[in-house]
Amino acid sequence: MTDYFRSIDDAATFAKDKAAKADLFAGRQLFVGLNCFEPGQSQRVHVHAGSDKFYLVVSGKARMIVGDETRDVGEGTIVWAPADLPHGVVQALERTVMLIAIAPPPANLTRSAP
Repeated sequence: MTDYFRSIDDAATFAKDKAAKADLFAGRQLFVGLNCFEPGQSQRVHVHAGSDKFYLVVSGKARMIVGDETRDVGEGTIVWAPADLPHGVVQALERTVMLIAIAPPPANLTRSAP
């Protein structure tokens, strides 16, 4: 049995004190994971040097920032944060699950492909 298939519902996890993360796949060229937020939680604005990132809002609603633009996003919205552009989750407005992918993975996330 391989690890090529994962259930988002099974992988999603939440914490009361801060946003929770779950790694789904980590290869040499791409990292995929979940960011899970309770209402009011956030992700600090940050940059991935040399790596593009996207967020797909699987469920919930959140206020996000990319560069100088802030928007409320909900289920089905995809958000792209190009390499070297500041981005983050200002505030989860509801319990929210986001699928994220980063390519290439930042050095601290790079792992061997299965």
